[in-house]
Amino acid sequence: MFNSNLVIVVLFSALFIGCKNRETQTLQPDEVIAVNKPYFQNRGHELIYEMTEKTGSYQDLLDQKDVVYNYTYRTPDQKEDISTESYIFDGELSHGSYIIHERTLPDLNGKMQQGYNGKDFWLKLNEQENTENSAIESVVLTRKTNFYWFAVMQKLLDPSIIYKYLGEKSVDGETYEVVKITFKTAGDEVADSYQLYINPVTKLVDQFLFTVVSKNVSDPLLMRVTYEKFNNILIATYRKYTKSDWNATVIDDVWVEEIVKDVRFNQNLKRDLFNI
Repeated sequence: MFNSNLVIVVLFSALFIGCKNRETQTLQPDEVIAVNKPYFQNRGHELIYEMTEKTGSYQDLLDQKDVVYNYTYRTPDQKEDISTESYIFDGELSHGSYIIHERTLPDLNGKMQQGYNGKDFWLKLNEQENTENSAIESVVLTRKTNFYWFAVMQKLLDPSIIYKYLGEKSVDGETYEVVKITFKTAGDEVADSYQLYINPVTKLVDQFLFTVVSKNVSDPLLMRVTYEKFNNILIATYRKYTKSDWNATVIDDVWVEEIVKDVRFNQNLKRDLFNI
């Protein structure tokens, strides 16, 4: 569903000046050459880079090593998943220990744990492993999705992303700079697309449209976010989404809520936690 791993391509400029007698010329003060300047595909790419200057980059998450936080996913009918989420950023290892799981595998009763160790996804119910295919498929989706939404702003410079600047648009009286992103995929695989609405004052994404083609959702959903700062990194700690059109007009004012609390970075998590 999502693609990961991001590196900004950096161009280093070098100037070699020669003459017939191979004497080296001296650069004048106004001939200083810029180095380490990021290469941008277009204005949209540059805006996302400026945003990560505010939120922190994925390298900033890697520097924190890991995170533990409390997570609530609540649907309009007030059913909830409540879990303690634990991640190691190097390899995107993921673990969830559920207090309530009314939306994720609700037919399974008891204490539920999910994990991804960098290679395998697994599920435990009441300390017993469950290998049923449909249950593991649900774990794959949940582990990938929960990790991605936590780190979504920092991952918007992933190398698989293609950027397109759509210009300025007004939504509900607010003016935004809009960037469309799509993802490079192998073969004929269809990927999700996003439209990011960037506040020109704060440089942050206030809301974005997205699809979930793996779940046959090709019409856009609108996600609105608010941020909190932890260790100088901005995390979207309150998110809510609903059905929309491609003009970011809400179709049905009924929202799914996602709430992140008690974010604790650098908890010295052991990799054994992520193994079955």
